[in-house]
Amino acid sequence: MDFSGLQEEMVVQLAQQIKAPRRPPLTRDRLLGAAVALADRAGIEAVSMRKLADELGVVPMALYKHVANKEQLLAGMLDVVVGEIDPPAHGAEWKSAVRQRILSARRALLRHPWASGVMESRKNPTPVVLAYMDSMIGLFRAGGFTVNLTHHVMHTIGSRLLGFTQELFNDSQSVDPQVQAIMIRELGGKFPYVVEIATAASHEDESVVGQGCDDQFEFEFALDLLLDGFERLREQTWTSTNSQSGSDVTRR
Repeated sequence: MDFSGLQEEMVVQLAQQIKAPRRPPLTRDRLLGAAVALADRAGIEAVSMRKLADELGVVPMALYKHVANKEQLLAGMLDVVVGEIDPPAHGAEWKSAVRQRILSARRALLRHPWASGVMESRKNPTPVVLAYMDSMIGLFRAGGFTVNLTHHVMHTIGSRLLGFTQELFNDSQSVDPQVQAIMIRELGGKFPYVVEIATAASHEDESVVGQGCDDQFEFEFALDLLLDGFERLREQTWTSTNSQSGSDVTRR
């Protein structure tokens, strides 16, 4: 037996092992980070256990040590997104603190466009989402809102609390301007007010024809209206038990 050749081969193999970069251990945080990055890059539909395993250089079964199934994976991905929301501003009054956090939530959702759809599809919030909601409720309560008013505030503000809304009109920028013009001509005679509102952005600024509304402006516009309204009700010590099904709110 050629011991010298065998020894040389062992030295080569050892040298290759030393040179090879060590793969970081698979952790839950690393798994969720890779899943979020994949969804950001290719869409939530591209996220699967097999694809993630390929991305991480592991076998698919290794992922199940950290998430039991796809549902747990999606929940963990949402926790990553919610974790990017800024903490409450120290010492700020309630309205500016609420506004700052909601706009921070919106920035997080814009960085991860898939997240709002996943949030809407889930029935039960995770502890991370519950902690965020609890802190937001705490801002209203610390700002002088009663439990009764805060209850109605949370119903009214809805998904805006997490930085997104369900739009009434789909003004997607992907619509071809020529196709849009034909649709407007066809619908204008039957539904003049719908068309008038749907095309309001182009009436205000000719440079945005075919580009839809300014989503950020619309979001902040609605948010500020809500916060101003909440403040007015707080100052009036409003309560639903004295509102006669809300009719007094419209009279004031």
